[in-house]
Amino acid sequence: MSRRAVLGMGALAPLAAACGSNTGRGGSAPGTVRQWYHAYGEDGTRSAVERYAAEYPRQDVEVQWNPGDYDSKIVTALQAGSGPDVFEAQVKADWVRQGQIVPVDDLLGEARADFPARVLETATVDGRCYAVPQAVDTQLLFYRKSRLAAAGVAPPRTADELVDAARRLRTAGSGGLFAGNDGGVGVLAGPLLWSAGLDFLDAERRGVGFDDPRAAAAFGRLAELNSSGALLLGAPADWSDPSALIDGLAAMQWTGLWNLPRIAAALGDDFGVLPFPPLDEHGAPSVPIGAYGAAVNAKSRDVEAAKEFVRWLWVDRTDHQLEFATAFGCHIPARASLAAQAPALRTGPGAEAVRCTREHAHLVGGPMWTSAANSALSDALYRIAKQGADPVAETRAAVAAAGAELARTHR
Repeated sequence: MSRRAVLGMGALAPLAAACGSNTGRGGSAPGTVRQWYHAYGEDGTRSAVERYAAEYPRQDVEVQWNPGDYDSKIVTALQAGSGPDVFEAQVKADWVRQGQIVPVDDLLGEARADFPARVLETATVDGRCYAVPQAVDTQLLFYRKSRLAAAGVAPPRTADELVDAARRLRTAGSGGLFAGNDGGVGVLAGPLLWSAGLDFLDAERRGVGFDDPRAAAAFGRLAELNSSGALLLGAPADWSDPSALIDGLAAMQWTGLWNLPRIAAALGDDFGVLPFPPLDEHGAPSVPIGAYGAAVNAKSRDVEAAKEFVRWLWVDRTDHQLEFATAFGCHIPARASLAAQAPALRTGPGAEAVRCTREHAHLVGGPMWTSAANSALSDALYRIAKQGADPVAETRAAVAAAGAELARTHR
């Protein structure tokens, strides 16, 4: 899944052996900063981050590349009091509560204003920032202009129009919409909630954000799509790969911005992008955002040295930050000023994606949203969409489970 893991709601890949010269605390030379990355799928990313490390002038930096279930590996390392000095991560409130990572607000300095507020929220707990965001990923509704024109279908601007468009675009040889082989359960929970004007969490009330009848109504739209036969299912690759759209297996696909170069190379200008449409006049368009950030292990042998390296790479070296975000696939730089410098993001679908993240971005849960709460919601949505379960009852059960988790993390 590569960078897409920061946005998906499904299960992660099985744990695999880590690559690199150091697999624990004792293997590095004294004074060496140990840095971990998950295994990015884009060619060139690994050699780039190793080059960045080699350029650091103050001390040696040892990069470890970690394929497999990276998030679980980080959790295990933090709980054991071992692991790297610096690591990329999706910040979790539990890490903050247990004193496993340190705040990095002091590293941002004047650059803080260059990070959009939503991007900083991905790493913020109780008002303090615990990682410097590296790059932003988002997902959008990609559609084939020619397919919609031939069917007399306008790009959908509401949830009902999306359901209707998917039905009308379905043919004997292709689906109207592809949102994953699970029928959209893994990636559309957030967009469905946001379409109704709701969210995973309610920051003001410090409670569950979808304890509302409109959540069940929004989830019901996914059940409609699944029962209509308009969704493509059983595709050779899942939602994070653009093959279904490129190969004509679906007229529309919910997928990631990282696929923009591949889609453009295959389809030219015969495609457009849209945010997920609102449920009705009380909802709003939306796109999910996620960002791995560079965090510092509180048990690092030299916390200050680790923080200085993070400052150098993810605050000072804007050239590296721009390359990291845009040279391997297509991602939005974490800093607004750098997004404006990326050619792929200045015009067309790339520029539209940037606009959507500025105007319609939401976090996929955020640091306070736990894996247990996520599982409860995903399971409920699966039963609604795939098994015909009652949306109201299933949503109530997910609210109760998420509420219990939230009470635990706020203790």
